[in-house]
Amino acid sequence: MGRDANSDAEFLAGYGTLLADGVCAALGPWVSRCVALRADQWRPGSAAPLAEAAAAAGERAAREVGQELRDLLATDVDQQRTGPLAVLRGAVRFPTAVLVGAGVPAVVRDEFLERAFPGDVYELAVASFADLDPALHEPGLVWGAAKAHVVLARRRQEGLR
Repeated sequence: MGRDANSDAEFLAGYGTLLADGVCAALGPWVSRCVALRADQWRPGSAAPLAEAAAAAGERAAREVGQELRDLLATDVDQQRTGPLAVLRGAVRFPTAVLVGAGVPAVVRDEFLERAFPGDVYELAVASFADLDPALHEPGLVWGAAKAHVVLARRRQEGLR
């Protein structure tokens, strides 16, 4: 026996909550890793003095990006104008601010990345949930599949009218 549209939406909301919780938990450590990676690539040993600023930026990222993601995932699928990965890509502003403040020079990027992600001067933007944290791969896939199911079920129902 199939589920109805209300239970499908409830399942989607539950998957969205799991995904958002995982993203919020992963953002702080991700910011710290990004800062450490680029700072030490630039000048080995320069990450350590930035650890406190990176941790604070990570906490802000978890709050701000986390809330933006929660808001998006709580929005009805037909009203969503962006996706969760686009929201996550905006998180590069947090490690970027720390690195710019420390005088770390931008990395050389190819023309496509410069056009597609102009604010990602350190080439840190995530391409998948697993880039943020490997444990987010499955929750991201499950949420995406649940969203696709809800959208397709609605379209089928509209076609029956």
